[in-house]
Amino acid sequence: MEPHHSEHEKHQHSTSSENTHHAHMHHHKKADEHSEMNHDHGNHQHGEHNHAGHEGGGHDHHEHHAHMIEDFKKRFWISMLITLPIVVMAPMIQELLNFEFRFNGDRYVQFALSTIVFFYGGWPFLKGLKDEIKDKAPGMMTLIALAISVAYFYSSAVVFGLEGKIFFWELVSLIDIMLLGHWIEMKSVMGASNALQELAKLMPSEAHLVKDNGETEDVNIKDLEEGDVILVKPGEKIPADGEVKEGKSHVNESMLTGESKPVAKKEGDELIGGSVNDKGSLKVTVRHTGEDSYLNKVVKMVSEAQEANSKTQNFANKAAVWLFYVALGSGIITLIVWSAIGKEFEYSLERMVTVMIISCPHALGLAIPLVVAISTAVSAKKGLLIRNRTAFENSRKISTIIFDKTGTLTKGEFGVTRFESVSEDYSKEEILKIAAALEANSEHPIATGILKKVEELELKFEESKDFENITGKGVEGKLNDKKVNIVSPGYLKEQNIDLPEGAFQDEVETVVFLLVNDELKGYIALADEIREDAFEAVKTLKEQNIKVLMATGDNEKTAKAVSDKLQLDGYYAEVLPEDKQQIIKDLQSKKEVVAMTGDGVNDAPALAQANIGIAVGSGTDVAAATADIVLVNSNPKDIAALILFGSATYKKMVQNLFWSAGYNIIAIPLAAGVLAPIGIILSPAVGAVLMSLSTVIVAVNAQLLKKQMKV
Repeated sequence: MEPHHSEHEKHQHSTSSENTHHAHMHHHKKADEHSEMNHDHGNHQHGEHNHAGHEGGGHDHHEHHAHMIEDFKKRFWISMLITLPIVVMAPMIQELLNFEFRFNGDRYVQFALSTIVFFYGGWPFLKGLKDEIKDKAPGMMTLIALAISVAYFYSSAVVFGLEGKIFFWELVSLIDIMLLGHWIEMKSVMGASNALQELAKLMPSEAHLVKDNGETEDVNIKDLEEGDVILVKPGEKIPADGEVKEGKSHVNESMLTGESKPVAKKEGDELIGGSVNDKGSLKVTVRHTGEDSYLNKVVKMVSEAQEANSKTQNFANKAAVWLFYVALGSGIITLIVWSAIGKEFEYSLERMVTVMIISCPHALGLAIPLVVAISTAVSAKKGLLIRNRTAFENSRKISTIIFDKTGTLTKGEFGVTRFESVSEDYSKEEILKIAAALEANSEHPIATGILKKVEELELKFEESKDFENITGKGVEGKLNDKKVNIVSPGYLKEQNIDLPEGAFQDEVETVVFLLVNDELKGYIALADEIREDAFEAVKTLKEQNIKVLMATGDNEKTAKAVSDKLQLDGYYAEVLPEDKQQIIKDLQSKKEVVAMTGDGVNDAPALAQANIGIAVGSGTDVAAATADIVLVNSNPKDIAALILFGSATYKKMVQNLFWSAGYNIIAIPLAAGVLAPIGIILSPAVGAVLMSLSTVIVAVNAQLLKKQMKV
């Protein structure tokens, strides 16, 4: 599906502002048009934390994640407490701080305490090692597990007779810092509510089944069968997909279709389970239940997206893979070279162990988690909730962004844009007041828009009598013994009343006309208004060389008008939910990195398909649950800020990895003894000081990120 390019095409349409008031025929998406869609969805659903070999999925993911955070926290504090005596007893620390604390058997005490920290504190890393090796994907876990295992088993061998130094304090401090890093990281990326549970919540649990004798009985929606007749009372959610058998009402489908206008429903019209009935009572014949229902198909799509989670390795993990091979390679080379030039095995082994411990920088454990924690916290304060940090870091790669129109670029509600008098008897304000007097009796979206405007302008209006809704024509009533009508353009044509000049200025608007005693006195134009912030957001995104497109279920004319006003690069009109996903797939096949914004259940599959899914917070919880980033304030300007901040965060991570790995570039050759011939060899003590220094630099550098969030 190719987008319409606003600047090239002019579409000829007859004036469709004849949407008859109070019976607007709107682009209605039928339940059975929502065919099942498949999509694979990066690692979007869960902020990835395959740290302890855990891949999130299913309903209990949230609880599992919370349990893991608690587990890391507990392991950190317990290991930290046991570390204190080990550090005090470490000969190297005593030398550094110039004090002495020795006693018979102190080595065995260190060994016993270190054994507890190694197996208890180091367990997540040892388990992670097993999982990463099984997946043939060594990463952070393998690197940490290698360093702590070499340090533990070598030091234990020294305690029981091998010649050499013990590395217990390096071992326990490394475990502590890595536990702290993982705890900070997991805590900061937690925030995912479960999409499937959110979807299930949209459906009511019971339905009022109409029995053959006309009585109703409350039954579980699981017991409904096709052909059953159910009663839906005003304000209730519709329990199953079906068809109106009896009654008239407006139904709000925005949660499901993203469509802003409540849709008028009469006999024979289709209904989607999960949508909300307005003021009228409806008797509904059940058409689809359970597996076949529209909502269930969306649930299925989202769960498929979750199952298709790719194990995209995050940034720190990629660095860890390289460091793992460097550590292993350097260690083995060190052992071989020292043995080859005739050094005794114990000395060569000690050099090898020193190299392998130093290869796992403490700073690496904090380099990324600190940036993640700070960027997540700073973003949250500014109304950006980051649920998937890989997508957030990748926001710098976005080449195309697709906006859903309703509720994102527009406000998602009818507002009065203009009101005019065409008669000398009435002022502009009086036209609005008379309209409000009549519309106060109606529940229609147009009525709501008019009443909101009157309230805004603090105008007082009288009470009308004999209110009547004339299907397809508008509304009628009496005010001060005069007959008053609010009607559609179609009604004026029928009555051979000329349309006033200037009534139609904007294709986005719906215009209604006020008649007093069958004479035209004025008109009111309403529209789903474009947000002020949308103009600035589009401009900023274009400055970043990002193509801005719009996809909407609305008709061609409305879509074109919004696109032209915002100067978008193109738009897709009359789009069904499954089309949105296909549009994204087509763009991705052209090597575009696509960001999608949306707020309805219908957007969930597209948000999942996109490289980066951004949900606007005024929408549904399920859109938020399938997105990578949630905008709390639904402000399109925040999307531009988000992309800039994502870029700054990524740069900070690169800098931190440079500092933590840069330490290695110097420390590994020195520890291996490259400069031994001229008498320079890195002692573990100096290595420890360097390590601490790179950790401090990384921590300070991460804090500087706060200065860069200029939202």
